[in-house]
Amino acid sequence: MRVKKQIKFALIGCGRIAHRHAAVMQSHGIIQAVCDIDSFKADTFAKQFNARSYHDLQDLLKAEKEIDLVAICTPNGLHASQSILCLQHQLHVLCEKPMALSVQDCKAMMAAADQFHKLLFIVKQNRYNPPVMAVKELLDNQMLGKISGIQLNCFWHRGADYYHQSWKGSKALDGGILYTQFSHFIDLLYWFAGEIKSVKSISKNFNHSSLIEFEDTCVAIATFQSGAVGTLHFTINSYEKNMEGSLTLFGDKGTVKIGGQYLNELEYQQISGHKISGLPAGNPPNEYGNYTGSMSNHDKVYERVCAALMQEGMVVTNSFESMKTIEMIEQIYDASI
Repeated sequence: MRVKKQIKFALIGCGRIAHRHAAVMQSHGIIQAVCDIDSFKADTFAKQFNARSYHDLQDLLKAEKEIDLVAICTPNGLHASQSILCLQHQLHVLCEKPMALSVQDCKAMMAAADQFHKLLFIVKQNRYNPPVMAVKELLDNQMLGKISGIQLNCFWHRGADYYHQSWKGSKALDGGILYTQFSHFIDLLYWFAGEIKSVKSISKNFNHSSLIEFEDTCVAIATFQSGAVGTLHFTINSYEKNMEGSLTLFGDKGTVKIGGQYLNELEYQQISGHKISGLPAGNPPNEYGNYTGSMSNHDKVYERVCAALMQEGMVVTNSFESMKTIEMIEQIYDASI
C-alpha cells in the first residue's frame, strides 16, 4: 500500500487570510514555519500552530530545508518578489490573489517557476462556488449559445476602519479596488467570457479621498474578443455593508445571473431545454470582524494543489490564467478617465 507523503508548509504573512490557509494546511500536512515582519504576529501565529517563527523571509529560506510549499499571504505589492525568491530556493509556491500588480511581474514569476522547475499556484477560490461551476459547465457545453451581453456588478462596503493603519489603500502595496476587492470577479469574467478586446472606463474617488491613493468606484464598458459586449461596475461605497456581487450572461439559448454578495447564489435562469437544480450549499464567506470577503473555498484550492504536488491531479487555476486577470485589470485602469 502506498503511503502518502506528509506535505510540509511554510506561510509568509500572518494576517487574517493566513489563518484560513493554516486551518486548511493542517488537513494536508504540517505547518513547518511562519514568517511576518511583525514579530508579535509571527510568534503568536507560530505558537498557535506549533511552527517555527521567523521575522525575515531570507532567514526562513536559509534555515528551512524541508519545505514543500510556501503560501504567500502578504500585501499585494510583495507577491511577485517574494514568490520569485521562494521559487529560486527550489520551493513550490501558492500565492494569494492578486498574482501581482502588473503583467510584467506576473511574467517574471512564471519565468522563475519555469527556470527552477517548480509549480506556481494562485488562489482563485471563487471558481469553486457551486453556481459558478454550474454556469461554467453550461458555457463549456455551449448550452447558453452565443453570448452577446455580460453584466458584472460588485457593490461592496469598505469604510475607514478597514484602511486604518494598514497597507490597504496604498498604491504600491494595494494597487486598487480591482486588485484587492474584485480580482476574483475579473478572474471569473475572463473564465466565462475570455479576453477583452477594447474597453473604456471611468474611475473616481468619491468617499475615500483621505484614506486611499486610488479609486473607490470604477465603471467600464468593454468589447470582448468573442464579440460580446459588457458593462462592469465596481464600488466600495455601498452604504454600511456589502450589497451585491453579480455576473449576468445573455446568450441566444439562455440567460443566467449569479448573484448574492459573493457570486454565491443562482438568482436567475432561463435556459432552452435545461434547468440548473440541486446545487449544494457553498462555503460561507471569509469573516474579517467588521466586514466580510469572498467565499471561503481555500479547502478546495488546497485539495487541487496538494493533489498536483503528489502528482495525482491538476489544479483548476494556473498562473497563465491569473496573469490574464491582471492583464484585464491593467486594460481597465489604463483606459480610465
